[in-house]
Amino acid sequence: MEALYLPLSAGLISTIFAFIMLRRTLRFSPGSETMQKLSGYVQEGASTFIGAEARKIFTVAILIAAALGIIFQSYKYPIALLFGALISELAGVIGMYAATRANARVAEGAKSGLPQAFKVAFSGGSVMGLSVAGFSLTGLAVIMIVFKDSFVYESLTEVSRAFGKISFLDSVMIISSYSLGASLIALFDRVGGGMYTKAADMSADLVGKIEAHIPEDDPRNPATIADNVGDNVGDVAGLGADILESYVASIVSAIVLAIFMKLADKKVVDGVVQWGMSSDHYYRLILLPVLIAGAGVIASLIGVIVVATLRAKDARKALGFGNVFTGILVLASTALVIGLYAPDYKFKDEFIVNPDFVSRWRIFLAIASGLIAGLIISKLSEYFTSTDYSPTRKLAQKTQAGVAINITSGLALGMGSTLWPVITLAMAILGAYWSAGVYGIAVAALGMLSFVGYIVSVDSYGPVADNAGGIAQMAELDPKVRTITDKLDSVGNTTAAIGKGFAIGSAAFAALALIVSYIWSAAHSAEEIVNNPVINLVEPYTIVGIIIGAMLPFFFTSLLIKGVADSADLMITEIRRQFREHKGILTGEETPDYKRCIEITTKGAVSRMLAPGLIAILTPFIVGFLFGKAAVAGLLLGGLGSAIMIALFTANSGGAWDNAKKFIEEGNYGGKGTDVHAAAVVGDTVGDPLKDTVGPSMDILIKLMSVVSLVFGSLFPNKPFFM
Repeated sequence: MEALYLPLSAGLISTIFAFIMLRRTLRFSPGSETMQKLSGYVQEGASTFIGAEARKIFTVAILIAAALGIIFQSYKYPIALLFGALISELAGVIGMYAATRANARVAEGAKSGLPQAFKVAFSGGSVMGLSVAGFSLTGLAVIMIVFKDSFVYESLTEVSRAFGKISFLDSVMIISSYSLGASLIALFDRVGGGMYTKAADMSADLVGKIEAHIPEDDPRNPATIADNVGDNVGDVAGLGADILESYVASIVSAIVLAIFMKLADKKVVDGVVQWGMSSDHYYRLILLPVLIAGAGVIASLIGVIVVATLRAKDARKALGFGNVFTGILVLASTALVIGLYAPDYKFKDEFIVNPDFVSRWRIFLAIASGLIAGLIISKLSEYFTSTDYSPTRKLAQKTQAGVAINITSGLALGMGSTLWPVITLAMAILGAYWSAGVYGIAVAALGMLSFVGYIVSVDSYGPVADNAGGIAQMAELDPKVRTITDKLDSVGNTTAAIGKGFAIGSAAFAALALIVSYIWSAAHSAEEIVNNPVINLVEPYTIVGIIIGAMLPFFFTSLLIKGVADSADLMITEIRRQFREHKGILTGEETPDYKRCIEITTKGAVSRMLAPGLIAILTPFIVGFLFGKAAVAGLLLGGLGSAIMIALFTANSGGAWDNAKKFIEEGNYGGKGTDVHAAAVVGDTVGDPLKDTVGPSMDILIKLMSVVSLVFGSLFPNKPFFM
């Protein structure tokens, strides 16, 4: 157990540096009184939304925690769940606090040139990144240390019982409950934040650009402040909660699999043959993911500090350098941890050409395969969505033929973009499995997210730069300032695509590992865990589960898009009302009622996020109790396959539509104010809820269903209730 103090220390160091970067950000000048006032509107709107959302989320979390405590007759699981939820919420709140205060400071820094503006923007974004890495790892280590009696070697596979018939593993339930708490926050933050930001964005674009013919972020647009608030609640707090949940799930799934491997303790454990594996070996496999995560956190911290101190004249090159530098540090630190701590036994199975290949380096290969796959998928996302490459440029060109061609071409682009990422995922999964069995798949997800602190820092930098452009426009600063913030924002669009690639890839790996963990945990009883968990795919109840699982992401998507459309409809009505009843708004003689638009989007998003969230939570229960444990496994597999395709398709279609519009706004094919531009704006508004609401929510949907199934799997009957 002493080894856990190393990742605990790493997490605490990252958290401390998050506050140091926050203090550094706040030391920069916030600009003029007008800039501070506009930034204050954004801060107030973001706080209002987060407060309203948190009350709903924690109501649900408390109810689930109470159910856990009653059903499993233990205080540990409710505490772990609520602690996981609190940790995730805290990271999001602190990161968003920094982002909403960095916006005006970036705009002010842009007066001195791009290097200063970049320094402020990255410092503001790094608070979210370091908070995600620090809080999540610290929280997990604290839970394992506080409940250390359940994690000492002798207790790891100790069977607990509730109501006589329900049997489960105490250690698995504790860390799975922690992951479930983080998952709940991630889902509602992503769904609620996504609905908020896209309802505001769509209404601001449709009424402002197309109907009123005013520029983006114009202070005359009543939805402008709500749009800037949305960038923070959706793309900072929502993204941070999403990646945090993936990070926690990847660590937890690897630990859970190692615990079940120990419980099975047969000669063959899913493609990995154990020859004389000692108790110490198993224990090291169980603690290894937390140690690897700790090494990754320190590597990320170094990468963030290096990039934050650069006087970068080219933001894209600076962030790219940081990506490579941090990736190398992560691989080196991971190799060091594995070399010093991983169990050193040998594999002898049909997958290995050299039977004397040392196991510890096969674990490293699995981690490296995940990291490499994440980089490839993120690069593919950039290829399909960036104006530097032909797909988006061709989409912009085809927009000359009108709205219909723009939309159909964007749909085709997104659907076609699923091919190579899926092939990459498939090869990485096989590579990880051939390297270290299902344990390898779990640590491959961790490999993708080992430098989570840096990934989230870069992703959060984008919304900060975008908000800075809004402040510059609304405060009517020198056009040179807006030019600099637009350059930073364009790089942010690329980093957002890269972040989505990592999020999708890590979600697939983590969900797959969690599904295998569920199949293991759903044995008739904990004492009957088998060495090779399997499900019968031709069993009717499994097929029923697969079909329902494949359908669910589409139904989930319909609720999300409908929620965005309904909120946007209310917003558009309100903006038109203000323009109609207050003629002085468009002439600049009257100030729009920004607060009314914020109230509409907040109320709409918070009220409409509950239905999708409850569907994700309750579906495994309904399928499990109606059709049995095998059907739930089918549900998870069907949902995984369907959700990954939707996530890739929506992210890339939406990103391409967005950047095709910006490419036209740069002066290509007629530029702003033309019919081509109007068609591109319509395409962008169609893509907005796809890339920023639907796509990110798919990642969380499959992970949340998997974690819910893992936690409550022991309750489900073996056969349908009517058999």
